Amino acid sequence: MDVQTRADLDRIRWATTELAVEIPSWGFVNTGTRFRVFPQAGVPRDAFEKVEDAATVARYTGIPKTVALHIPWDNVEDFGALAAFASERGIRIGGINSNTFQDEDYKLGSLTHPSLAVRRKAIDAITHCCEIARETGSDIVKVWLSDGTNYPGQDDFRARRRRLIESLTEIYAALPDNARMLLEYKLYEPAFYHTDVQDWGQSLSVCQHLGERAQVCVDTGHHAMAVNIEQIVAILLQEGRLGAFDLNDKKYGDDDLMVGSIDPYQLFRIFHELVGAMRDEADTVARTTAERVVYMLDQCHNIEPKIPAMIRSVMTLQETFARALLVDTVALRSAQESGDVLEANRLLQDAYQIDVRPMLAELRTDQGLPADPYRAYLDSGEAEAREAARVGGVAASW
Repeated sequence: MDVQTRADLDRIRWATTELAVEIPSWGFVNTGTRFRVFPQAGVPRDAFEKVEDAATVARYTGIPKTVALHIPWDNVEDFGALAAFASERGIRIGGINSNTFQDEDYKLGSLTHPSLAVRRKAIDAITHCCEIARETGSDIVKVWLSDGTNYPGQDDFRARRRRLIESLTEIYAALPDNARMLLEYKLYEPAFYHTDVQDWGQSLSVCQHLGERAQVCVDTGHHAMAVNIEQIVAILLQEGRLGAFDLNDKKYGDDDLMVGSIDPYQLFRIFHELVGAMRDEADTVARTTAERVVYMLDQCHNIEPKIPAMIRSVMTLQETFARALLVDTVALRSAQESGDVLEANRLLQDAYQIDVRPMLAELRTDQGLPADPYRAYLDSGEAEAREAARVGGVAASW
């Protein structure tokens, strides 16, 4: 092995050891479109089997560290037992995701609802998530709201924002001492006229009202076409408010495709900003913020087999981060400072076009992992055994 290859291996090793990928429990259940749920054989029937599937992805790829729960979808009688079950399989319970969008009461909103009684129900539901975080050792409580209106005049924008901040202030106070609150945003859906937390600026401004442990979750699919997501990431890093990603991809308006499947170069550009922050000794806030970012795969696999899709997605993250880690940052900074536009762009493009798969395969082999986790899982017979073991019962679903 030549010196350059060894140096490149060392530069990308982080992507096979330290990258903190989080697997969503709901990524393994029966899902579908707005018109139909498409059942698959072998899907989990309860939270324990969801954790088991997430642990399988971790076992083949080596880097998923946590599994995210969604409440009440993942309610169990003993969350301590669920956390112990996960630990025995080599992972931890990660973000506790709140659900205040499925009940009839939330038709006109949850934390922003005009009714104090409905807001109280939603506040209690999310503070319960804070309690679950305590029981499981999780340090993340994530809030996404479907709150919005369908028609002009339906409600008062400023009144709804006041209710939102007041409600979240109470929830923030209920966080475990070491936990962060992540506030997600979404451009639209399901509301037709306005969404209460529509973009990163609205999420950031609310977080600034709450405290330092309130941060923004960036879902890569929740933006208008042509929005520069990497610029948003850079700003949130500089402000110390980037908490996590919900990673997926889209072609038009939805966001449940596998990460990097439509615009892998965009994913590379986002990761380039994160690597730059992690290496920036002069910007302590951006560096320490980048080091704590959680990378969650927020994907629903409607027609593709679920565990293989998750494994492929983890591998995509590794490959994309590896390319970002191979950018010649010294040469790039020199080109930027001298105004050499073409050279700066070439350096990024060159790194993006590197085939890092052989190097990642070697690093995995060094760790006792399959060189190709996707192929190894398909050839293992585990999928067939899982299907046979999970006959009967009620499959988890939307």
